[in-house]
Amino acid sequence: MTEEVALDGSTDDAAKPPKAKGKTDWGAELRGLFWLILAVLGFHSLIAKPFYIPSESMLPGLLVGDRLVVTKYPYGYSYITPTFHVLPFMQGRLFGRVPERGDVVIVTPPGEARKGEDWIKRVIGLPGDTIEVRDGLVLINGTPVKRGPLHFGTIRDYGDALQPSEPKPTCDASDYGTEARVKGADGRTDCRLPLITETLPNGRTYETVELGRTQGDYYGPVKVPAGHVFLMGDNRDRSADSRYSLEGGGLGGPVPWENLGGRAEFVTFSVDGSATWNPLTWFTQFRGDRTGVSLHAPREKR
Repeated sequence: MTEEVALDGSTDDAAKPPKAKGKTDWGAELRGLFWLILAVLGFHSLIAKPFYIPSESMLPGLLVGDRLVVTKYPYGYSYITPTFHVLPFMQGRLFGRVPERGDVVIVTPPGEARKGEDWIKRVIGLPGDTIEVRDGLVLINGTPVKRGPLHFGTIRDYGDALQPSEPKPTCDASDYGTEARVKGADGRTDCRLPLITETLPNGRTYETVELGRTQGDYYGPVKVPAGHVFLMGDNRDRSADSRYSLEGGGLGGPVPWENLGGRAEFVTFSVDGSATWNPLTWFTQFRGDRTGVSLHAPREKR
């Protein structure tokens, strides 16, 4: 029997073998997965990404175990913007904008040795500023940053949220002294830290931890070059930042603004590291009062 052919030259659909029912089109599935991954990476690289706090350098405002949203677009885009830090250093930023003093930012330390790392610090100095730290007091262009009186704040102590099996208390005696550990009303240990409120020239205020005299309490004066920012942690005596050399574990002075990966916006959720193999602790470890906490330093009321 001859095969019937339509006028356009195609064979009759009835002559085509029917597709097997229930058979998965793996090619289409893989293409869909590819576009999904590409969309997620694009959003993660260009719009916003999650970030977790693994250290105490930004106490008291940020706690170990905090999960944040970091937006990528406020300062424009640079070689450090993509999710994976694989690009070589390239000068400049696309749609670039200088951060505002007091912003909390994500920064990749200069140098190849730490290219894949992301740190979180606060912007203190802008291009053209002269920064000095004298006996723990920050001076910007020769003018001391306004500081409030020493006071104490209580923070719920926690274990290391990344390694619950090896808890590391906030008030480690080697760092903060045994007197910082106090019992809360519920019997758990709280961390009582000495705090000082700082107010930057633009009126933005935030709390810093003051533990006494350390090497970082004396720095400069140093002028911030064009296209650079000066960054410090709020836990001033326990923060590796622009005051310390790269060899000393710091940021090596003012940081090129190309190394800024984005601006921290707010806390999505936070865990205190108390979870164990007991499923009940998976829920009790959440710090309910941390959800939605803004990371934008407020302005001083005048």
